[in-house]
Amino acid sequence: MGASKSPGRWRGLIAPGIASAVSLAILIGLGVWQLERKGEKEALIGHIIARSHEEPPAQLPASDAWDPKTDEFRRVRVTGTLQNDKETLVHGLAAGDVPGRALQGFYVITPLVRADGSTVLINRGFVPTELKNPADRKAGQIAGETTLTGILRASEVRTMFVPAADPARGEWFNRDIAGIAAAKGLGTVPPYLIEADAAANPGGWPRGGQLRVDLPNNHLQYAFTWFGIAACLVGVFSVFAWRKLNDPPAPSRG
Repeated sequence: MGASKSPGRWRGLIAPGIASAVSLAILIGLGVWQLERKGEKEALIGHIIARSHEEPPAQLPASDAWDPKTDEFRRVRVTGTLQNDKETLVHGLAAGDVPGRALQGFYVITPLVRADGSTVLINRGFVPTELKNPADRKAGQIAGETTLTGILRASEVRTMFVPAADPARGEWFNRDIAGIAAAKGLGTVPPYLIEADAAANPGGWPRGGQLRVDLPNNHLQYAFTWFGIAACLVGVFSVFAWRKLNDPPAPSRG
């Protein structure tokens, strides 16, 4: 029996043991890093939610002072006149009245002209597909000066899975602030828009208050994955080492 655990067999475990130890350290480090990222993401989400409920609402930041890291999701209030004839419809989904069922339709992006002549884009909210035509929601086409409260949002980056806009046909699939302003001939507008809050519009549409703080936070799942792989590595190496030390030597051929 003693020969089965000869120094030669122990030496045969050195290289695999070192490789396994290094791999184990990396896997555990990745798991710990994901737990740290989870804490950071939860803090960020909490900060965004707190910022979006600020009282009283803040003033609009100057365009040259706009910083998405500190200003996006800030609650603001603005007064001006809606240019309903220059609204833009952006394809999107919204939560329906039935839980788990989404409505297909559009977000209504409308320029608002302030008393100083400046223009800012307002995401007034969602309308279902059957209300795409403004004539079918005349009550919501507010005329004259109005005051709106909402959340500052940055321009939405188009990902590879989002179709390209077709301004000539009025087809938009993301909140492209600069593109929408250019297509409507609005001139210079701030690099942000305001997502209107849930205050009811006449006639009920558009329906504001659609902001969802849905930043992905899968870091706990990722941490369990890395720790699980680490546990598997320990198990596999333990079985390998036990067999290496305890299996009888192969019979000699000769």
